[in-house]
Amino acid sequence: MLRFLRIALLPLEPLAEHLCVDGSGTLDPNPRRRTMSIQIQGLCPLLEVFDMPTSIGFYRDVLGFEIVRTSQPERGDDVGWAWLRRDGADLMLNTMYDDGMRPPEPDRRRTAAHHDTALFFGCPDPDEAYEHLRAHGHDPEPPVVQSYGMKQCYMRDPDGYNLCFQWPATEAAAAAPA
Repeated sequence: MLRFLRIALLPLEPLAEHLCVDGSGTLDPNPRRRTMSIQIQGLCPLLEVFDMPTSIGFYRDVLGFEIVRTSQPERGDDVGWAWLRRDGADLMLNTMYDDGMRPPEPDRRRTAAHHDTALFFGCPDPDEAYEHLRAHGHDPEPPVVQSYGMKQCYMRDPDGYNLCFQWPATEAAAAAPA
């Protein structure tokens, strides 16, 4: 008695995406887990601000950011949106209110969570940052070395967002002027 064995040839590509990387030959039910991730080349947080000229003035004139682009360049600092950059750090600002809709004072319900939002800046000399901020009329907290080894100087921006200027404590000590 002659028996025939049927062999189905399947293209290897659809099956190969399910094979485990460890070479075990077992099937992986989630092949997307191994695919290459998307390329990311930066991060640019967006903050809602009450008074755009004040916020741009702070980030540009005190912290040294440059304006990359705004929504209405012809209007100077009084714009609806601005993209700022300094030394590879990007930040976008957007007004909380459309033109003509801004109340005289910020609505506390809209700004209540601002203290929960923090931007951490890599700053090799937090002591120098502290002195710089004080010289520009701001009241930062004195730098402190945290239990996890970071020397940090905190303050709030004009809209109440937390800003932290930080660096590893041993490196910060080495960067400080003698």
